[in-house]
Amino acid sequence: MKSQLCAGVVCGCALAALAALAACSVGPAYKRPDIPSPPRWQETSTNESAAVWPSADWWHGFGSDKLDELIAEAQRSNDDLAAAIARVQEADAQARIAGAPLLPSLDFTADASRQEAQLTGGGHGTFNTFNPELSASYELDFWGKNRALRAAARATAIASHYDKETVALTVVSSVATAYFQALEFRDRLEVAHQNVTNGEKILRGLQLEQTAGIATALDVAQQETTVALLDAAIPPLQQQFRQTVNALAVLIGKTPESIDVDTGTLNALTSPLVVEGLPSQLLSRRPDVAESEQQLISANADITVARAALFPSIQLTAGGGYESSALSSLINPASRVWSLSAGLTQPIFHGGALRGQVVFSNARYAELLSSYHKTVISAFGNVENALVAARQTKEQQVRQQKAVDTARRAFQYAQTQMSAGTVNILTVLNTENALFSAQDELVQVQYLHLQSLVDLFTALGGGWQQG
Repeated sequence: MKSQLCAGVVCGCALAALAALAACSVGPAYKRPDIPSPPRWQETSTNESAAVWPSADWWHGFGSDKLDELIAEAQRSNDDLAAAIARVQEADAQARIAGAPLLPSLDFTADASRQEAQLTGGGHGTFNTFNPELSASYELDFWGKNRALRAAARATAIASHYDKETVALTVVSSVATAYFQALEFRDRLEVAHQNVTNGEKILRGLQLEQTAGIATALDVAQQETTVALLDAAIPPLQQQFRQTVNALAVLIGKTPESIDVDTGTLNALTSPLVVEGLPSQLLSRRPDVAESEQQLISANADITVARAALFPSIQLTAGGGYESSALSSLINPASRVWSLSAGLTQPIFHGGALRGQVVFSNARYAELLSSYHKTVISAFGNVENALVAARQTKEQQVRQQKAVDTARRAFQYAQTQMSAGTVNILTVLNTENALFSAQDELVQVQYLHLQSLVDLFTALGGGWQQG
């Protein structure tokens, strides 16, 4: 009994001493890459305080109940978002698995056997053996390998959370863009139908004038051509409208026939004010940048894992239980058995696999470092592009509205003067075509401006903030 106690004390002291050394790490400590942010944006959307950022429900600023409804449905039912949530659960589980080697493993086994054997004095005898036992094992994390494995898995898990936020932002932005595009095609169809109606009205007037001998057959034929061209532009717009609605249905996780956009117009939407914030704060507002950094942290930990594999591993095992030939005496002190052992494994030759893994891990880190740098500078570029697009499309919309107003006045003047006989039909046709083109272009510019605002919200992280 005394020898058992001494052995336990010696083993405990050795374990404590080795555990104290387990704080060693053969890998590099992670340091965030220093990528300076620009002092200010080249383009600014407002003169408001730059410390203000978009809210997490930024799409409410467009003032559309239908858009709110579609986005809410996408957040519940979008398949890409559901897959991203599942990936988060996978990564969290992998992090728990990777952390398990830092704790001892404990197993219970129970054996029972019955055998017949020849006795020493002759004859045969039957023997029973019962052996319940608890066993424990633990690998000393002397070089920090297991801690690095856990750190890598945790960073990957955190990256999956940020990836889910990136997917969620992309889904919301895609729904908003698709909805606005559907409204654009509806508005363009409405413009096209109005233009056909106006063209047919002029055509009927010319046909009456031809009967009266005022207009010629050429005048009528020219107007008939204009009406035919206007009418031919409708089917492609209807096709694009239906295809956009079908794409919108997929985004919200529904079949195409279960959704329709039969109401609404771009003119009914409002253009929310977007405040771009400070460039120095952008990196904590973009989930894709945060995800890229966590991948870099994971790769840095993998270097430690690869280097630690070159050094010895120390394994401690312990077991204890009872062994007896009869159940009645199984738990007697005399039936007690136990064992303690320690083992050391030193890699000697693995055909270059271990050192190759070190080279691979370092190269992987270098690759992800370049990816992180590109993600960061791309984030700044996204905001700059979105800012200039929002500003210029707004200005373009103002100018295009002036063009529509001017073209409408010119068309009205031409109709009046043609009735007075001071201009011919060619002048009317020219002003008519100019008005139709200006109206169609205005709808397209309205969509482009709304899309640029969605892009700006997305580039700013959509109100997301790293905790």
